[in-house]
Amino acid sequence: MTGTLSTRALGPDRFRSLLRRHAAGVVVVTAPGPAGFTATSFTSVSLEPPLVSFCLDRRSSSWPAVERAGHVAVHVLAEAQEHVARRFETSGVDRFAAPLRWRAGAHDVPVLDDALAVLVCRVAERVHAGDHAIVLAEPVHGEHRDGQPLLYHDGRYLKAA
Repeated sequence: MTGTLSTRALGPDRFRSLLRRHAAGVVVVTAPGPAGFTATSFTSVSLEPPLVSFCLDRRSSSWPAVERAGHVAVHVLAEAQEHVARRFETSGVDRFAAPLRWRAGAHDVPVLDDALAVLVCRVAERVHAGDHAIVLAEPVHGEHRDGQPLLYHDGRYLKAA
């Protein structure tokens, strides 16, 4: 590591620059509406009870749907789904329009086809943290298939090696 550690708070640009060094799996979170967004903040939280979390900017166009949703779906994207990640990160487009393939799943949550794994979750809690919300959710249904995940590192999508 080069440089010295500072006791000052980091600015947003420096903070973002540092976090880009962390590789992450890519998910799309969907909620009834339909609404959805791309996230790299997904993580497991607990096995007993099973809990997962993801974060969402409360200024996002998807936040109102997630804020009122009783259930959401988390889709772990496969390496061939970069186009899906890009669609759900883009503002001002119909994210659910063809050629995207999806269906209404349990609890009327949109379920995207071809994801590596899908977890339909009951929203357990929403915690405001700065300009984001941390959503804690309990998986109630799940499905998966074989394949490699889509990854995100240093501002770009990557395929698993």
